[in-house]
Amino acid sequence: MNTPNPGRHGVWYAADKLKPNEWVRFLQEVEALGYDALWHSESRHYEAMSFGAFALSNTTKLNIGTSIANIYARDAISSASAAATLNEFSDGRYILGLGVSHVPLVENLRGHEYRKPVTSMRRYLSQMRTAGDDANRWPVTIAALGPKMLELSAEMTQGALPYNVTPEHTAKAASILSPDQWLVVEQKFCLESDATKARTLAREELARYMALPNYVNNWRRLGFTDDDFANGGSDRFMDAMVVWGDEYTIRERMREHFDAGATHVCIQPVHEAGDLDAALKMLKVMAPS
Repeated sequence: MNTPNPGRHGVWYAADKLKPNEWVRFLQEVEALGYDALWHSESRHYEAMSFGAFALSNTTKLNIGTSIANIYARDAISSASAAATLNEFSDGRYILGLGVSHVPLVENLRGHEYRKPVTSMRRYLSQMRTAGDDANRWPVTIAALGPKMLELSAEMTQGALPYNVTPEHTAKAASILSPDQWLVVEQKFCLESDATKARTLAREELARYMALPNYVNNWRRLGFTDDDFANGGSDRFMDAMVVWGDEYTIRERMREHFDAGATHVCIQPVHEAGDLDAALKMLKVMAPS
């Protein structure tokens, strides 16, 4: 049986954005375009492990990764068993990515108490190790932004899944992880030459993240200030988070992440809400082949 490996080029897309029939089309076109992996979120609608099974059953070679599965949604043994189950049924195409999520999704939505992120994740990973040798064969990655969570990913997992970051953050993360670990970096992009339109789309996409302290705190560590977060976000901040322009400009940003130490870059198309054709058109232009 194969061991999961994300390769170098992937696609990130929010699970709740598409209906099942749209997801079948999206998955199969991403696979046909030659991407190595598809990373999906877990938020309010689709449950991560069920969605992973659906995605694996509608593809034949594409790796499927959670980015991320919420540790408050299931206990640690369930996560370990799910990773083992999905890998055994897919010949090693499933990558379990875990995260502590955010206060609104943990307390308001699920009714749990949001505890100290690093302590909670350490405890969860330690509990997973009690699941048995079979479950623990499969690599686990975690969402990591700050230095302490990155250090935990280096200590206890196969790698880190930074989201909403810059190449400068990638370099910092790479300096903490070892060379044999995975550094899977998400990068939003928009194939749009008009600055006003591109930044309008970027602001619409980033608005929900700008309300979450986990991201804001990390952006502050990267040098952004209150001025960058005011009035929907500064142009400087938008351009840092969502690279826009032609194919060359976007590939240059991807190269910056790789040069900084990323082992895998998953790109997320930013487009008008509900426009699946636009998303696939952009992914076709940026396909690895």
